[in-house]
Amino acid sequence: VLTETVQDYLKAIYELQSEHGRAPTNALADRLGITPASASLMVKRLAGEGLVAHEPYRGVALSPKGRRAALEMVRHHRLIERFLADTLSVPWDEVHAEAERWEHVLSEDLEQRMDAALGFPTSDPHGSPIPAEDGKLPEAPRYRLSELEPSEEAVVAEVSDEEPEFLRYVGGLGLYPGAAVKIVATAPFEGPLTVRVDDRAEHALGREAAHRIRVRDVRSAA
Repeated sequence: VLTETVQDYLKAIYELQSEHGRAPTNALADRLGITPASASLMVKRLAGEGLVAHEPYRGVALSPKGRRAALEMVRHHRLIERFLADTLSVPWDEVHAEAERWEHVLSEDLEQRMDAALGFPTSDPHGSPIPAEDGKLPEAPRYRLSELEPSEEAVVAEVSDEEPEFLRYVGGLGLYPGAAVKIVATAPFEGPLTVRVDDRAEHALGREAAHRIRVRDVRSAA
């Protein structure tokens, strides 16, 4: 049985791999709020247990065994977020922190009951895919909002949930999963994007914020 600490490491490595291909040790330490030295020691332990592969200066990658364990935690976390949002009406900027507390103690039986009661959801409130019980995971949307050009339209698919403040900000602009977006204009020299949301309000959105929003169904406006 894996300890909560090991589970946290594996989930963090999975998330960083999803973003960067591998998980740099310094980034892992930042994600977990620990020192790089502590992260390095744990990575060596995880490698010894066959849960990760580590190459100096290249970062960490999950082994098949480590990936299965990480996906189980990701499934717990995202199912709990969906349950909190749909059943208890917890705001989308608060479900992440609550799910962090619940994910380690969710039994497999309760996980299955929760999944069925929710109608077998495929994504959490932020649009992140929920791994299936067998570990299968849909492919993430290919494009970020920051990559779109003027006149291109898309649908918001996934919003980064790392910071509650960010979720409150983009939520206030209506940029929830499922929202239709159109790039009206892009300012030069990495300036902000002008984005029309649901064919109503237009907002100036910084490049960094736009980079943290993934979109699907990208097409050029007629």
